[in-house]
Amino acid sequence: MVANPYGGPPSRVSLQDGVEGFVFWTRNAEPFFPALTLVKERGLPFFLHYSLTGYPDRLETATPAVSQAIKVIRQLVAKYGPRAVVWRYDPILLSSITSADWHFRNFQSLAAQLAGLVDEVVVSFLDPYRKTTRNLASGPDGPVTWLDPEPQEKSRILQGLTDLARERQIELTLCTEPALAEITGLRAARCIDADRLSQLAGRILPARQKGNRPGCLCAESRDIGAYDSCPQGCLYCYAVRTRENAKAFLQAHDPDSPFLQAFHPVPPSLHSGKDSKKAANPS
Repeated sequence: MVANPYGGPPSRVSLQDGVEGFVFWTRNAEPFFPALTLVKERGLPFFLHYSLTGYPDRLETATPAVSQAIKVIRQLVAKYGPRAVVWRYDPILLSSITSADWHFRNFQSLAAQLAGLVDEVVVSFLDPYRKTTRNLASGPDGPVTWLDPEPQEKSRILQGLTDLARERQIELTLCTEPALAEITGLRAARCIDADRLSQLAGRILPARQKGNRPGCLCAESRDIGAYDSCPQGCLYCYAVRTRENAKAFLQAHDPDSPFLQAFHPVPPSLHSGKDSKKAANPS
C-alpha cells in the first residue's frame, strides 16, 4: 500500500504480479541485502542507484562513510554484476563549503575508488525546492550559503566531471537537465532504465517511456517511496521536511504493515506546491 503524497486515497501496488523488475535508490544498501536476495530468488531483475557524494558532515549528517559505501558497492557488484549498480553524484551543490574546485577534487577521488565497479554516474544540479532551501538555511551548524550557477558555469563543471569520469571508463549522464544536455551534448540519464534491466534479465522487457516531468526519459513505473522516510539528515534533501519527522517515522516503523510508514505526522497540505512536482520519485 502506497500513501498518496497529495492527500488522496492510498493505492495498492503489486510487488510481483505484473512486475518486470525493480529499480532501487539508496545511500546505504547493506541493511537491504536480505531483500535483494529474495528479489533475485523470485527471478526479477533489479539494479540500484547508489547515491555517493562524499559531502562534508555539515551537509550530510548521518550518511555512511565513503569507505563503507565503497565496500558495500563492491559487495553488490561481486554478487550481482557490474550492471547492477549506477553511481549517483547528485545533487551537485555549489555552496560556501563545496566550490566547483572542491567538486572536481572530490569527484576525482570517488571516481578512482569506483573504477571498474560502475559504468555510469548520474548527475544533476540542486533544484531549489522549499524543503531544500529551508533546511540549508537552518542547518544545525548554521546556514549554508548556496548558489544556482549560470548555464555556462554548469557546462564548465559538467565538462570537467565528464573528463574525470571518462578517465575511469565511467559514462556521465544528466538527470532531467534537457537544456544542459543540449549545451553539453551529454546523454540524458534514464533512471528507470528498461535497457539496463533487460540486460540484467537476459531478455527484452516490455516497457514504454513515460517520464514524470519534461525531459525525463524514464520507462513507465510505479513508485513505492514516501516522503519523510529517510533519517540520514542531508540538508539539501527535497523529500524530508525535518530529520525529526523522519526519525519518528523510523521509530514507529512496523515491518508487518503493508505501508512503508506507520503514521503520517505531517499534514498532506504541507507537501503541496513546488515540492509536489517530485512526488513521482520521492525515494
